Amino acid sequence: MKKLTGNQIRRMFLDFFVEKGHRIEPSAPLVPIDDPSLLWINSGVATLKKYFDGRIIPDNPRITNSQKSIRTNDIENVGRTARHHTFFEMLGNFSIGDYFKEEAIEWAWEFLTSPKWIGFDPELLSVTIHPEDEEAFEYWNKKIGVPEERIVRLEGNFWDIGEGPSGPNTEIFYDRGEAFGNDPSDPELYPGGENERYLEVWNLVFSQFNHNPDGTYTPLPKKNIDTGMGLERMASIIQGVDNNFETDLLFPLIEETSKISGVAYKTSPEMDVALKVVADHARTVVFAIGDGALPSNEGRGYVIRRLLRRAVRMGKKLGVEKPFLYSLTATVGTMMGEFYPEVVQKREFIEKVIRAEEERFHETLNDGLAILSDMVKNAKAAGKTQLSGQDVFKMYDTYGFPVDLTEDFADEQGLTVDRDGFDQAMEEQRERARAARQDVDSMQIQGGPLSELTVTSQFVGYTELVATGKVEAIIFENQLTEEAEEGQTVQVVLSQTPFYAESGGQINDEGYLISDSVKARVTDVQKGPKGQNVHSVTVEAGTLRKGDEVRAEVNREARLAITKNHTATHLLHQALKDVLGTHVNQAGSLVAPERLRFDFTHISAITAEELERIEAIVNEKVWENLAVEISNKAIAEAKAMGAMALFGEKYGDIVRVVKVGDYSLELCGGCHVSNTAEIGLFKLVSESGIGAGTRRIEAVTGRGAYQFLNQQFTTLKEVAHALKAPVIAEAPARVEGLQQQLKEAQRENESLRAKLGNIEAASLTDQLKQVDGMNVLAARVSAVDMDNLRGMVDELKNNLGSAVIVLGAVDGDKVNLVAGVTKDLMDQGIHAGKIIKEVATRCGGGGGGRPDMAQAGGKDPSKLQEALDAVAEFVKTQAVAK
Repeated sequence: MKKLTGNQIRRMFLDFFVEKGHRIEPSAPLVPIDDPSLLWINSGVATLKKYFDGRIIPDNPRITNSQKSIRTNDIENVGRTARHHTFFEMLGNFSIGDYFKEEAIEWAWEFLTSPKWIGFDPELLSVTIHPEDEEAFEYWNKKIGVPEERIVRLEGNFWDIGEGPSGPNTEIFYDRGEAFGNDPSDPELYPGGENERYLEVWNLVFSQFNHNPDGTYTPLPKKNIDTGMGLERMASIIQGVDNNFETDLLFPLIEETSKISGVAYKTSPEMDVALKVVADHARTVVFAIGDGALPSNEGRGYVIRRLLRRAVRMGKKLGVEKPFLYSLTATVGTMMGEFYPEVVQKREFIEKVIRAEEERFHETLNDGLAILSDMVKNAKAAGKTQLSGQDVFKMYDTYGFPVDLTEDFADEQGLTVDRDGFDQAMEEQRERARAARQDVDSMQIQGGPLSELTVTSQFVGYTELVATGKVEAIIFENQLTEEAEEGQTVQVVLSQTPFYAESGGQINDEGYLISDSVKARVTDVQKGPKGQNVHSVTVEAGTLRKGDEVRAEVNREARLAITKNHTATHLLHQALKDVLGTHVNQAGSLVAPERLRFDFTHISAITAEELERIEAIVNEKVWENLAVEISNKAIAEAKAMGAMALFGEKYGDIVRVVKVGDYSLELCGGCHVSNTAEIGLFKLVSESGIGAGTRRIEAVTGRGAYQFLNQQFTTLKEVAHALKAPVIAEAPARVEGLQQQLKEAQRENESLRAKLGNIEAASLTDQLKQVDGMNVLAARVSAVDMDNLRGMVDELKNNLGSAVIVLGAVDGDKVNLVAGVTKDLMDQGIHAGKIIKEVATRCGGGGGGRPDMAQAGGKDPSKLQEALDAVAEFVKTQAVAK
């Protein structure tokens, strides 16, 4: 067996399957682009579902990949087991209706045992199969030569995640030797059992059935192969280490954390867990942030926040009391940047995000202690000796407060925690997550006429907006048909078409199919599984028949507007990078005739000055009359030129490169102007946040920009007219003058209110009562707000010298209350805050304040007089208590 690095194993795996005729599918981003059901890409097959369920037919049915993946269903086990991670790489080879069991088994064995490749000793390998999969048994036993005693039949060897493709699987195990288990009485000591001796290195899934909605299974029209090999696990075997954390895919992070903390690996089991957690979580968040996920309080953003906070807590265990995780980004780049250059290219941005989150969590820890203090106080007040499991779970799940920290704090306060209750709450959360995964992991069922349609359809719409095409296929209610009658809506495939199919953010073209015998309106165009443009068509007159020659006419005005907006989107993308930084990446877009929308990654709101610069740059490029050059290049050549490959898009070996002067260079299959001057004008309409770390800009171009500005100008003229400004330019000065007049009027109004309040206050002295020798005044007044009430109380305190004063006023459907106590009575124990709380409670509200002055609100005006009448008695009670 060779000694290989993780990078060498990955490269060797991909090279092996390229030799077997496979195409390498680049690793997709961890953030799913076209699968809203998934929180994260969590397996090698997750990004290939569109091929397996027949929505898209790949150019090459043989695919291999190394896919970045995240799974967070058992975060608590990370660092405590030998092979549990949140981030991992899954190596895989896949066949979409091409080869099946025999080749999959043969090639797996060749890769693992051939001296040219991994070179495992065949005697150390065992396999598991499904009990009823005799075909797999025959291949392993008769063809490969694995002895029957090393072929284990297990009921669990059947891959099924709900509706869609399913089938038996076979797993290959490596025997690490008796040092990892040699007890013959151990019921789990076998390949497939729960033990450390036999490690699964490869899982081969034979997708040969459709799991139907009614629960039945039927043979797939095309059988598929889906395999998975965990890179970290494979590296641990080849590198001869006890666990995945000691491989070169993780151990450099442990070493770097040891340097930062001064705690060496293998110091103690507890410290080793902390080092492993930091290494795992740091690697995960670096890749996740690099792929567009940002910390937040929901969805995948919450996962990132939780991982970061857990790693910070482990850092504290190691004695690190300042932000440090961000510095591990460089180590991840050194380890894995060769295959994943994005972690190097985006290092500065990733570090910035992680550091900001670390600093925020150090503050959160202090806030969490305050919340936990209240929980402990309430538990003690209720006579309890234990914090409930729900409280502990709330601290953990809502506030990101580690369980062990909650336990430590509770212990200091003489309380225990309900660990069983916490574990139950955690398990309920996991069950919810499992149920969600069961729903979202299901693939669509294979089949439908489009997946079998082999007719060709040529797109000519880059240069032509009108073309003659033959009707090659008509589909009505998911069945092929020969004709479509007036009023029917059908799907149509033409031999050639100028209609653009929706993709890359650009919406589809609309228009008509016309001949002497039919007129049909095209409302939608989508890419079919085999790449044809599929038109959704409503027949408005006549009958559309298969074989008809029709004139396909695109709505010219709409298409021209789309091209302006699409090229402007490219200019905007580059301008955003120029102004905000190279971390900006496209996170979605819409290119329609009337507007463009561009979503992108950025962690803060954009300032007005930045927006002005962005808009100015785009317009400068428009007015520079830059030529738009479009060419087809090999993917490697295009990337060498510096072309931006957009986030989440899949590209073939030959790509379409759109070059706008020397300013913008992107891979794009959309429609564009030939010169930026055709755009005319670019105008930003809005900028907003649409989620954690994602911003959205909407803009208009050409005629749309003119109409928008004209509308704004009309509004300005109306405002100027209302302000009686002779010209628009004088409107701001008129507004400033009105604002000054308003401020002066408000000051005069407040002065008059105060004077009226003082007059009203002076008239209240006849309501003064004597309570145990104290002046007590409780009255309803007509003050308009709290400020007015406080002014009246201050005036009365000054005039009376010694008094307890409570004033109330009704403001709509609520009550405002203010109480004041002079210093001499405060010294006798009279407290304004306590008085106001009692009065407010009687009015259906609450409040409090200082001994000398307090305010409150109430919700029931009908109770105000009753509450004021009770003031004297409450003051008497306070005096007696003193």
